[in-house]
Amino acid sequence: MDIQSLFSVKDKVVLVTGGSRGIGLMIAQGFVANGAKVYISSRKASVCDKVAQELNRRGPGQCISLPADLQDANDIKRLVAAIAEREPRGIHVLVNNAGANWGESIDQYSDDAFDKVLTLNVRRIFTLSQLSLPLLEKAATVQDPARIINIGSIDGIRVPALETYAYSASKAAVHHMSRVLAAQLGKRHITVNAIAPGPFPSKMMDATLEKFHDHIVSGVPLGRVGQPRDMAGVCVYLASPAGAYVTGALIAVDGGSAVSAKL
Repeated sequence: MDIQSLFSVKDKVVLVTGGSRGIGLMIAQGFVANGAKVYISSRKASVCDKVAQELNRRGPGQCISLPADLQDANDIKRLVAAIAEREPRGIHVLVNNAGANWGESIDQYSDDAFDKVLTLNVRRIFTLSQLSLPLLEKAATVQDPARIINIGSIDGIRVPALETYAYSASKAAVHHMSRVLAAQLGKRHITVNAIAPGPFPSKMMDATLEKFHDHIVSGVPLGRVGQPRDMAGVCVYLASPAGAYVTGALIAVDGGSAVSAKL
């Protein structure tokens, strides 16, 4: 019951997609800072490599760069094969964070935009989770299940102010798909949970925060945007012994944005 053991992720093997920037980087930082071995994957190899080097300098955990284009199913197969070669005992945690957004008026919103967002944000989460099952099962036990953590969004809970039709639909789908996966994978000693972040500083949110910062903060009951520790803390909790009996949950990490009353 001591806090060091209860929330420990030391020596766990973790894969974080989209781990070279934004929320994915926040999550990777949290795991590395607490002694985990973290694989980060993103499309740009140079950025991925640079981030891994920086996180390794900080320690005490380890970070390894494995670049991949998560839109491409074949690249996902190569990513899983590369991890399987390096981790014959499997992985403890898969964080499906990589995603895309698209904002455009309803009159101009294209099929191509919808396909791109739904493929990366929903289909490829399923693809990577499916292909990673053998690795997760190798590391899983009854008392310490393997974990899948899917990053959704409060825009999959509430109606967003901006016209992000595919993004909002995709994140709502991720939330419910996480529940369906949790129901199926519990018997295989794998938990599945979703996190719905609110406003966090990230490349996806930079332009919006720059233009509407005060308005966004005014809609957050806690009066600020998210910080790296807010996202890292929830993921570390879910991956630690403290979160071992939590599955099928949707956790909003949004400062109360989703429940903020509007007159």
